[in-house]
Amino acid sequence: MQSNVLLASYTSLAVGGPAEQLYICDSNESLMAALAVAADQQLWTLGYGANALISDDGLPGITIVMRTSAITRDGDMLVADAGVWWDDLVQFAIQENLWGLELMSAIPGGVGAAIVGNIAAYGQAIADTLAWVEVFDRDSGQTRRLPASELDFGYRHSAFQTKEYKNAVILRAGFALQHQPIKELEYQAALDVIQEKHYDISMLDGRREAILETRRRAGSLWDYHHPESYLHTAGSFFRNPLVSDEAVEKLMAFEENGRTAEMVRKQNQLHGGVSKRVSAAHVLLAAGFQRGQTWGSVRLHPDHILKIENTGGASAQQIYDVTQEIIHTVREKLDIDLVPEVRFLGKFEEA
Repeated sequence: MQSNVLLASYTSLAVGGPAEQLYICDSNESLMAALAVAADQQLWTLGYGANALISDDGLPGITIVMRTSAITRDGDMLVADAGVWWDDLVQFAIQENLWGLELMSAIPGGVGAAIVGNIAAYGQAIADTLAWVEVFDRDSGQTRRLPASELDFGYRHSAFQTKEYKNAVILRAGFALQHQPIKELEYQAALDVIQEKHYDISMLDGRREAILETRRRAGSLWDYHHPESYLHTAGSFFRNPLVSDEAVEKLMAFEENGRTAEMVRKQNQLHGGVSKRVSAAHVLLAAGFQRGQTWGSVRLHPDHILKIENTGGASAQQIYDVTQEIIHTVREKLDIDLVPEVRFLGKFEEA
């Protein structure tokens, strides 16, 4: 246990005040010991901080950083600790010649966070292969195994985001994989890369290489091992909103890559399950925001408008203020509610 440790270095945005008490857990045994200490105290759990904005005031109580690494195979089931770096699990699956995770290659974060947010990419989602989740229930002090069918998975949603599960701490999870492709790769940006680079997507390695190159071009790579090599962002900051048919037609005018209306609708479908879940990037452009727009040390990335970047020296409050300006402007101009993907942890001042 450490006291008053600044959390900025534990997040991809490189902001955040001190943790009153900090535990870094490298095994489930040390995690359970930290949870025992935190029994009656306010608890915050972090994996790799790739999807969190932590207040400048820091976090009271106990903060647990999960950095575990256990991955095992039981038949075609892979079992991974919540604190496993997600891409380590993907690479393990590929090495074992198991299909079902490869299209989610290089999504930054831990396995636990991936489950909470039901991460998805290029037409593949956590919910497609997740079989069960083992949790520690802080209310009862018991460990339970929950089948994935009970966890209400949807677009960027799981039951772990609800009040009912607020005191459930994910310990590990099982993924039921297969020996043949589970999903076809249909996402246009990836298909363009495959056509250019001639990747063999009938092979797991070829699919992974195609996804890595697609993510590189989208500015979506980040590795906690070398944070200095990457931008200080949390990836796509906002979820793709569900809008009316009329709004879909209007927002298509802001497609910048020359894709047809049919291709845009298919991309929306692959991203969010329905063609009316539109790109949040198109929404920001329609509301008048611009790539590279700045507010002091906070900017919308010049190539990837959904990435809110700390260009150096920004505070968490300044980043928060920009997100609120975007949310309110979009609501006022377009009557669309944008919901952040990023978790806000701690207290923030409202303008």
